[in-house]
Amino acid sequence: MSETENCKPCPEGRIRDKAGKCVMPEVSFTSFVLSLNTTALFHLGELAHPETGERKVDLELVKHTIDTLALLRDKTTGNLDSAENELLTHILYDLKMRFVKARDQTR
Repeated sequence: MSETENCKPCPEGRIRDKAGKCVMPEVSFTSFVLSLNTTALFHLGELAHPETGERKVDLELVKHTIDTLALLRDKTTGNLDSAENELLTHILYDLKMRFVKARDQTR
């Protein structure tokens, strides 16, 4: 790979590995939880669609994502390190609060 190619940014969602190749990031519990968080924020309308810039709220999909995170919490109890547990706890709390706020605004 030439030095010029190595300077080009990677396509969206990819990172550069040690060899300089654009690859998908390593899958970890943390990256999975953060991905679900991003999905919920998108469905809350807090993140715009990357191509259209449109923001849509879909509370049913937000609730489904929160339920998925709660299931992960329940099924992984005792198997997470303290940082993973804290991240999951914080994200669940934050998403639940955002969900309640969004639900109350649509009433």
